[in-house]
Amino acid sequence: MEPHTAREPAREPDGPVVVAVDGKSLAGTYPREGGAGVQLVAALRHGDGIVLAQRQAAGGGEPAAFVPLLDTIDLSGVVVTADALHTTRANADYLHARGAHFVLTVKTGWRRVFPQLDTLPWHEAPALETFDRGHGRTERRTTRVIPLGGHDRLVVDFPHATHAFLVERYTHHHTTGTRSAYAELGVTSLTGPDATPDRIAAHLRRHWHIENRLHWVRDVTYTEDASRIRTGNAPRVMASLRKLAINAHRHTGVTNIAKALRNTARNPERPLQLLGITG
Repeated sequence: MEPHTAREPAREPDGPVVVAVDGKSLAGTYPREGGAGVQLVAALRHGDGIVLAQRQAAGGGEPAAFVPLLDTIDLSGVVVTADALHTTRANADYLHARGAHFVLTVKTGWRRVFPQLDTLPWHEAPALETFDRGHGRTERRTTRVIPLGGHDRLVVDFPHATHAFLVERYTHHHTTGTRSAYAELGVTSLTGPDATPDRIAAHLRRHWHIENRLHWVRDVTYTEDASRIRTGNAPRVMASLRKLAINAHRHTGVTNIAKALRNTARNPERPLQLLGITG
């Protein structure tokens, strides 16, 4: 089936609240002699970039923090996006029980589920093709979605999954002339008009805003990984304060955190006004 072509990247349409879950390691907390450092897992709302929750990953690493993190959020009607690290049957059951939907990618090494996804009739599926140009490269994405159930070859052994999706990404790097191709498979519990290729593409694209709008800001603007605060609860506390500052600015509609920080630093009253503290 020929893909529908769009010149602009898919935009997330009006609809339910969508929350991205992803983890970040604090590089400066890793001991020189080896061992574990501090890893934080955050839930960020698509669109406005507000961090709804953050939790330190302890025993079990990032995957073990998924449920405790989301336990602090009202998930009724929410769509949760996450990478393959969090794609487990237990997490799907948990989100379903909380009244939430999921958009999850699947690891290539998942022996049962991945082969089932890989052998679906993707050539028959409706598709959305988008183009994006910037940062010295051109990227073409094709997103295909297949409803599950009703036929032996359309069954995937994953709880609450209603549709499967395939995203193929082709990138041309103009400076080097190199080309690359990447594909990922996944599942979603969304139904009807919420499970169309354009909506799935938008959810997947905006999921990575958690890298650009949170992790990158903390690394570059706040130089978090260079922090000398390394022991006890101090790294987590400082990360929480950075998150508080980012959220405070985002609530006012700020999109450039570095510029906003420079502005508030010029007047000692501005941080207080930002937090609603007035004398």
